[in-house]
Amino acid sequence: MMNKEDTAFNTLKTYDWGADRATLNPIDEAIVATQNDPAARKTLEQRLADTLSGGLPRSAQDYVCRRLRVVGTAQSVPALAALLPVEETSHIARYALERISDEKATEALRSALPKVGTKLKPGMIGGLGARRDTKSVETLSKLLGDSDAAVALAAAHSLGLIGTPPAANALSKFAKKVPANMKLPVADARLLCAEQLLADGKKGEAVALYKELQAEDLPTNVKVAAMKGMTTAATKK
Repeated sequence: MMNKEDTAFNTLKTYDWGADRATLNPIDEAIVATQNDPAARKTLEQRLADTLSGGLPRSAQDYVCRRLRVVGTAQSVPALAALLPVEETSHIARYALERISDEKATEALRSALPKVGTKLKPGMIGGLGARRDTKSVETLSKLLGDSDAAVALAAAHSLGLIGTPPAANALSKFAKKVPANMKLPVADARLLCAEQLLADGKKGEAVALYKELQAEDLPTNVKVAAMKGMTTAATKK
């Protein structure tokens, strides 16, 4: 005889939008109950991950990926990575991977980037930025000049989020030849990069980037933000 948790997992096979959400509550309750029980949590995580290869309805996949955002570890990465190239599931899988601290999650996003189409690339790029993946700086730098504006913008923003000296150098180099439609977004990305550098204790690199922004032909709001950044840097020990 199935218990409530087994019944809930069985329900996932046919769960669709508009169905009674309460039927899945036993899984939510199991997540809470296993919070301080690593062995039970690991078993539950694997059970969730295994469902993703079972041809679940789109709504059920969404539910599972959201739960793996909470309980996911390296053992869930292969199941989530398999969903990345599929347009209908790429975003929800990526959201889950972004929350998994293990380096394997970053590797999955990095590996998927050259395999996905233009429509999915901005999201994958954003995921690498959110993960602050330093190993992707070179790849993202090449995408700054991509013919698709969404891809190029995502690359600039992600380099800003990564916020390392190589990322700053890539953005500054691109700024010298940036097309008009990218000028302000790249300036914003450089401001973000400078903030990250300062937060990481790289005061000299942050100040140098702020000074570059001050010296360039950029809108007043960018120059004001750069000046504020320099002021903040001056108070840092």
